[in-house]
Amino acid sequence: MPLTLRQLSQDILNVKQQQYHYFSLSKAAAELGDISRLPKSLKVLLENLLRWQDDDSVTTEDIRALAAWLKHGHADREIAYRPARVLMQDFTGVPAVVDLAAMREAVQRLGGDVAKVNPLSPVDLVIDHSVTVDRFGNDDAFEENVRLEMERNHERYAFLRWGQKAFNRFSVVPPGTGICHQVNLEYLGQSVWHETLDDGEVAYPDTLVGTDSHTTMINALGVLGWGVGGIEAEAAMLGQPVSMLIPDVVGFKLSGKLQAGITATDLVLTVTQMLRQHGVVGKFVEFYGDGLDDLPLADRATIANMAPEYGATCGFFPVDDVTLSYMELTGRSHEQVALVEAYARAQGLWRNSGDEPVFTSTLALDMSSVESSVAGPKRPQDRVSLRDVPAAFLASNELALNQAQKPCKAVSYRDSRSGQQYQLEEGAVVIAAITSCTNTSNPSVLMAAGLLAKKAVMLGLKPKPWVKASLAPGSKVVSGYLASAGLTPYLDKLGFNLVGYGCTTCIGNSGPLPDEIEKAIRQGDLTVGAVLSGNRNFEGRIHPFVKTNWLASPPLVVAYALAGNMKLNLDSDPIGDDIDGNAVYLKDIWPGPAEIAAAVQLVSTDMFHKEYAEVFAGTPEWQQIEVREAATYNWDIHSTYIRLSPFFDGMDKEPQPVPDILKARVLAILGDSVTTDHISPAGSIKADSPAGRYLLERGVERADFNSYGSRRGNHEVMMRGTFANIRIRNEMVPGVEGGITRYIPGNEQMAIYDAAMRYKQAGIPLVVIAGKEYGSGSSRDWAAKGPRLQGVRVVIAESFERIHRSNLIGMGILPLEFPKGVTRKTLGLTGDEQIDVVNLNQLKPGGTVSVTVTREDGSAEVLSAHCRIDTGNELKYYKNDGILHYVIRNMLR
Repeated sequence: MPLTLRQLSQDILNVKQQQYHYFSLSKAAAELGDISRLPKSLKVLLENLLRWQDDDSVTTEDIRALAAWLKHGHADREIAYRPARVLMQDFTGVPAVVDLAAMREAVQRLGGDVAKVNPLSPVDLVIDHSVTVDRFGNDDAFEENVRLEMERNHERYAFLRWGQKAFNRFSVVPPGTGICHQVNLEYLGQSVWHETLDDGEVAYPDTLVGTDSHTTMINALGVLGWGVGGIEAEAAMLGQPVSMLIPDVVGFKLSGKLQAGITATDLVLTVTQMLRQHGVVGKFVEFYGDGLDDLPLADRATIANMAPEYGATCGFFPVDDVTLSYMELTGRSHEQVALVEAYARAQGLWRNSGDEPVFTSTLALDMSSVESSVAGPKRPQDRVSLRDVPAAFLASNELALNQAQKPCKAVSYRDSRSGQQYQLEEGAVVIAAITSCTNTSNPSVLMAAGLLAKKAVMLGLKPKPWVKASLAPGSKVVSGYLASAGLTPYLDKLGFNLVGYGCTTCIGNSGPLPDEIEKAIRQGDLTVGAVLSGNRNFEGRIHPFVKTNWLASPPLVVAYALAGNMKLNLDSDPIGDDIDGNAVYLKDIWPGPAEIAAAVQLVSTDMFHKEYAEVFAGTPEWQQIEVREAATYNWDIHSTYIRLSPFFDGMDKEPQPVPDILKARVLAILGDSVTTDHISPAGSIKADSPAGRYLLERGVERADFNSYGSRRGNHEVMMRGTFANIRIRNEMVPGVEGGITRYIPGNEQMAIYDAAMRYKQAGIPLVVIAGKEYGSGSSRDWAAKGPRLQGVRVVIAESFERIHRSNLIGMGILPLEFPKGVTRKTLGLTGDEQIDVVNLNQLKPGGTVSVTVTREDGSAEVLSAHCRIDTGNELKYYKNDGILHYVIRNMLR
């Protein structure tokens, strides 16, 4: 038999007296033709296909199709991609481990071997999403928030400790360590992976999928990775390939340098705006150009992090000297750094000056043209120049809609800490948070924030009393270098005390505002603002009473805390008065490039060695959590945190034919850009919501509700919180905000969950209707799991975001797109219609599906909807009622 491409490409690489086997792209090119100008991100995929070629899941035709991409900058072919590892955070990780535990129960019930339910790829779970900013503005804030976190989450943490012992190749990074993406960048990521196999030591590109959409941050290190839903991640760690179409790749050429006073945040907001306008949903973005020579890796990480915000699958930076310098700085071994360079050069993955790969399309940016910016009030792609922020605030929808009804523009309140009387005005900045993975990994912007704070304190400036300020770094290393630069006391003086290491305000863990502030906002129906150094500012996400949210660099976050109002023009208005009563402007306290560079030089390798020496050990409180060692979990029927999920109830060894969807009712009609934040439970739990009522009925005090994210391991809470976002607008109930619908027939208005349960009791399937970009935002698995448990069988939208579409299929929900030119509006849908979707056993990837819409008067209209099951593997998952059902059945076989 002739040799396969896999066999033909095998080669040896010698690095520092160590021999590595690898699959050579240059050897493969002898058969495939010249691939030197293939985008480097696609070269990583090509190596993956070569290494996994088995002439079943990966064929010679797959490999040749990827090589032939060069001819057109496009290839219309499905491939099976196998990442080296999986990264999880605890919000998405807990339900994933719940599902693994539930799979063991199902396999045991069906007579299989529970030991087969184990990760086949390394899995790292970093607990970073559970800390909440309850305490702030004092030296005890960190200890108090950690204490509260451990109290609230003891049950979840005990469950994760069980999982760490019960499952192989599953590691948990304990709470209080850092954000998963930062731990990944500073410690876990290797750029080139290697492992000992039968043939010896094998080297290959470090690749991963993660259960957080900002997994893309690792692309800065030349690691190909992106966010997937928890459902997809579970399948990947259980040995299932990620089914994907060979992507288009958009090249983004960078030239020039940032001007003095311009930050990486300003750059990424500009890049995000450009790429959103260009259209990169479902595509790779690869950065190239000689501007990368001087772009620090932390700045690259800022750009790569926000790939979900510009809509791309990933934002990839090739390996170069900057990569190696960062790996050395962060304490990777000399052997590892040498391997990365040798492997990247041998495989054509190394970035050389003047490289011009072939791309599907290209954009270019001269970085010297970037100006100081923020993004808001509710989308990360809506970049606003700093001087235009007041006008953007005044034009914001919330203010424009409510202006006529507002009883007043300011409310007097008494500060609970000082006892003094103040006026809370329209536009007040009530939250100023240095938070999230985007910027809290970047020494230049964090040092800039500290230097700005120092200058402000020296001049006698103080933050406004209504501002809740916080500092939540992505890594403990940050505290080390801020302290070494002597900047911590100045940040503390302005209220930016350490509140925790993890995701806080950016994911809705901003904690409560002082009672008097919340009361004043409600009393005056005031439109106030939050300024954060994060990547997400969707409505209802940051805090339920804060209607406008603005993304900004860490130094601008500090500046807005001093200014205290979004209506102030920081470009030209004074930010405050010094101790002598003289006006102080932003330019007076903004640090210069030399100051920032000198501070950044203080960041040392020893800091990384110190913080990552025992990264998996955790605090004494973590180590003292007792767990029972057993192959299956001991479920507590009284638990309100961890419950055995019902997804596998009634499952048989073989799948049944997919039933047609007949006489379905519409649960909700939603508009454009409905995010997974709108769909999935997130943030705080309201006492009068279905989830709140459930907890109260089980004796949980209001103060102990915790957040939806912390209760993701309890399907009862999560299904009640699905479609319950306070800002969601269901067009079936015009003029009403929140998770409300009409129950048909009868027209009674009620919570979406309550209506769904009524329909479920009557055996009526449900449909969700939506506009463009349905499911954009974070890769929340509950945005698919929740609707499934509510009885939703199909979502019909104008378009879907990538991860959510995949998650719907993974949960057995059919994603359909309206025919071109047809929308809910052209059809005049009201929600009173009945929907039939038939011939589901004849589904084909990308085919058409007959949808019949029957109106109240009996008239009917038939649509040819576009099936957004895109690949053959996705169709297998759908026909098995979900991806995990498919995996279980394969185990049983």
